[in-house]
Amino acid sequence: MGGGDKPLRSLAGRTLLDRVVGRFAPQCGTGLILNANGDPSRFGPFPGRIVPDDVPDHAGPLAGVLAALDHAAAEHPGIAQVASITGDAPFLPLDLVARLAEAARAAPIAMAASNGREHFTVALWPVALRTALREYLVDRNERRVGGFLREQGAVAVDWAAAPVDPFWNLNTPDDLAQAEAYLAGS
Repeated sequence: MGGGDKPLRSLAGRTLLDRVVGRFAPQCGTGLILNANGDPSRFGPFPGRIVPDDVPDHAGPLAGVLAALDHAAAEHPGIAQVASITGDAPFLPLDLVARLAEAARAAPIAMAASNGREHFTVALWPVALRTALREYLVDRNERRVGGFLREQGAVAVDWAAAPVDPFWNLNTPDDLAQAEAYLAGS
């Protein structure tokens, strides 16, 4: 995408982040957390807390999940689970959290899937897994999101990928153009 924060790219006159927030925020009664390192002011008036990683060496997506779990434990002790999403998937399903919560009744972690692919970072995580996740990241120096999910017995919840994959990550200028065309036609 040419550098910079991908969620701040524009899609049909709105940032990807704004579109993600618009679909996700109504599903999150306690509020939103954005995991971002560096100057938080670049995200403007984000309607929630911006929390950085506390695991060193840019440990990847799991460090962001851990930051969110730690924040929830400290600021919202009654919260048992935190949903995670990516900031570049503007077509998230409006029933994401409800369906993941239903599946999480039978498994420790529920993650999204579509089009034959599991979306590891779109998941519902128990706050109680903070210690296990910190051990995985820090003590074992592991970074593989799928590896942690498998160790914890995560279950996948499938969504239809038509008319558009709800977990489509817009990773290239061509993806942005295709998403613009989709929005113009829908």
